Amino acid sequence: MAERVVVGMSGGVDSSVAAALLVEQGYEVIGITMRLWTEARPEDYRGRSQCCAIEDIGDARRVAQRLDIPHYTLNLERPFRKFVVDQFIDEYANGRTPNPCLNCNTFIKFDAFLERARALGADWIATGHYARTALDADGHPRLLRGIDAEKDQSYFLYTLSPEALSMTRFPVGGLRKADVRTVAERHQLAVADKPESADICFVPGGDYRAVVATRVTNRPGLMLDTEGNEVGRHRGVQHFTIGQRKGLQTGGGGERRFVTAIDAETNTVMIGSADDLLVDHITLSDIRWLSEPRERLVVQLRYRSRPLAAELHGAQLRLMQSARAVAPGQAAVFYDGDDVLGGGTVESAR
Repeated sequence: MAERVVVGMSGGVDSSVAAALLVEQGYEVIGITMRLWTEARPEDYRGRSQCCAIEDIGDARRVAQRLDIPHYTLNLERPFRKFVVDQFIDEYANGRTPNPCLNCNTFIKFDAFLERARALGADWIATGHYARTALDADGHPRLLRGIDAEKDQSYFLYTLSPEALSMTRFPVGGLRKADVRTVAERHQLAVADKPESADICFVPGGDYRAVVATRVTNRPGLMLDTEGNEVGRHRGVQHFTIGQRKGLQTGGGGERRFVTAIDAETNTVMIGSADDLLVDHITLSDIRWLSEPRERLVVQLRYRSRPLAAELHGAQLRLMQSARAVAPGQAAVFYDGDDVLGGGTVESAR
């Protein structure tokens, strides 16, 4: 009897091809589309560049019909709002920079999804992420970067539990994007030429401030330079992120100025030069390991940032080369070559 795999089908080409490849490999495939967010004012959206848009459910259903596999829709809007949207808003209100895709993968696309898949008697779950898995010498699961460096999504997956990782398949992780579209064309999937998703699904037009404004009231405060002098005023700390240059309204010309720190408790925004954004010491919290902890590693501080050599001592991360605009709330993900070792959350940087 064929092993049963439940595939998370977002309606995009990557997860659709993941399902197609598993059908080719002889698995008993069941498709599930997670309904995460229903926009109350769909006219706010422009085009179809949002991840998990409501129309994607129909695309996923059509792909399932083409592949002749069962398809179900799973309503996860309530946990999505709690673990993703509410935390996103709270982080900005506290002067931090959240990573909603990381929370979505952690709490929704794997934890909640895995629970539902077990109820369906699944041997495996699968997604369209560009990542890979393998086993180490002791049979423990390893998480690896996807083959396509431009699409690699391992950065968002370091929080997976060993249990979830051991049950997960990433069928497109060994392919490049062009090859994925070729597979979709071979199976005559309607999503073969569907554009990439770009915006966060609950952020209309890419303006996160509009979402935060639904819950957070403006509280004006001071903008201070590195010596503590007042250089302007702000509407509320939730409107700013570390490294931001636009919208500072500090007056005058001269040297370019950037947001270098945000203190929600004192309701102040610190302004400085480009050099003031450079840091080489970072304090982390909630450190998680997918392998044995180690001191010497490579760290990636943003999804698209260049990996940097570093040393980790407890919660203190020392970079061998300075990084720019590191913000509390960001993820610091540890690597050794293609292997994802673990990661943590940035609490402060200097």
